[in-house]
Amino acid sequence: MKRSWLVAGALAASLPVSPLAGQGSAEELTRFSAVLSHIRANYADSVTYKQLVRSAIDGMLKGLDPHSWYLSSDDNARFNALERGELAVTGVSVEIADGTPIILAVTETSPADRAGVHPGDRLMAVDGVPTTGLNARAIALRLAGEKGTKVKLLLERGSRLEPDSVSVQVKRDAPKPQHYVRAMLMLDATTGYVKLGEFGAKSAEEVHDAVKSLRSQKAKNLILDLRGNPGGIVTEAIAMASQFLPANSLVFSTKGRQRSVNQQYRTKESGEFLDIPMVVLVDRGSASAAEALAGSLQDNDRAVIAGRRSFGKALMQTGFYVPEGFVELTIGHVISPSGRYIQRPYTGLQLEQYYAFAGDSAWQDTMRVFKTVNGRSVKGGGGIAPDVAFPAPATAPRWWTVAADSGWDRAVADSVAATLKTGAAASAAWIQDSSSWSTRLLPPLLARVRSRLAISAVVDPAVGASMARKLAAEAATVRWGEDIGREVSIRNDPDVVAAIGLFSRVAAILKK
Repeated sequence: MKRSWLVAGALAASLPVSPLAGQGSAEELTRFSAVLSHIRANYADSVTYKQLVRSAIDGMLKGLDPHSWYLSSDDNARFNALERGELAVTGVSVEIADGTPIILAVTETSPADRAGVHPGDRLMAVDGVPTTGLNARAIALRLAGEKGTKVKLLLERGSRLEPDSVSVQVKRDAPKPQHYVRAMLMLDATTGYVKLGEFGAKSAEEVHDAVKSLRSQKAKNLILDLRGNPGGIVTEAIAMASQFLPANSLVFSTKGRQRSVNQQYRTKESGEFLDIPMVVLVDRGSASAAEALAGSLQDNDRAVIAGRRSFGKALMQTGFYVPEGFVELTIGHVISPSGRYIQRPYTGLQLEQYYAFAGDSAWQDTMRVFKTVNGRSVKGGGGIAPDVAFPAPATAPRWWTVAADSGWDRAVADSVAATLKTGAAASAAWIQDSSSWSTRLLPPLLARVRSRLAISAVVDPAVGASMARKLAAEAATVRWGEDIGREVSIRNDPDVVAAIGLFSRVAAILKK
């Protein structure tokens, strides 16, 4: 699990220590000390000052914003070891959504992937201990351990009112070398596609190499897919923006109470890919550095942003050590080139409410209208609103979870895959043969569901197409390998297809 905040640790030594703001700080500290002493002396159960102070620190940081936090020295040492790849992992990334830990991503061929853990699963317990109230860092530490040891996960799927519970045992393994560009291919004779999973240590370099490779394949247009990208290292976002923007372009700025925080981040020289038309895909899973990059390309009129409103997380943070612990504290906000605050409001919201509003902050847009370089109007106040909004993706019916857990989808895909020919010509034909998917894959699955579950299992065209596409990708993976299966998914993704259709209008959209 990578730390996904924008700036961490680099400024700790340079920040001055400020006294408590406002009048009456001495009185407030006296009140706090009095409450602490009364609890210590009179509470029904035995408690230590260490317990009370830790609870006070956690509550104090939680009251500031959703992204400031504290770790004990031992937990911080383990977390650093986890980030250095020294601990064995399960291969899942966890995010808190609606107050519940959600499996955000599952690394391909990881222990969790082999155990049947799926993105979107709700993680209810680890080794029998409920995850209620734990943040993503605490959960990551519980999931990590020594290589070869096992961890038991209790998962929920389907409707929250009538969830399906799944218990799996996962054997921890050493983390595998990670590539941040998850997919790269030519979608047609002129359109290249790059999927960036997160902003890691070499993500800008990987994107550069991917785009350069696509250009050598005659790509004249580029789709950069940032959907589901949780962010990461901010310097990588700056380096990535520098590949597509002219010299001295403002990527973003930061603003805080301390003067040292107020900085502008600009490109040092003109990028190698200044002229290639771009469409950037975002959704509610695009956060942090992904939003900073999308906002920069939008405000500089360098790319059309398409999809759905992003998460709305863009804070500048720094870490510093305290006795027996480590604090990550928000010290500023990230501002897009036009002056927009990307971070959505959090004051007055419970943590569950804050995460529940991810990608749904239109009601929080400011009245002020911001202007891009070309004079286009954009809104600020919560996340990056796309220039071209796409419909919400099709939602799978509840019985799909039962079918997947029971292996019915895999059985159907396997049976069809066995009838497919080998070779590049056969795989190329399958990639674009959506009519065959609908007739050869979907009906057998629906028949099995109706028979086993005694339900009507009627699906509308959008849901049916989405399910057929998933089955087709699975069949392709079985027959020709993971790369072809991934290509089936990407080439037939409704958002990707719609993005290709935007290139005839990119220039017009980016004008005032």
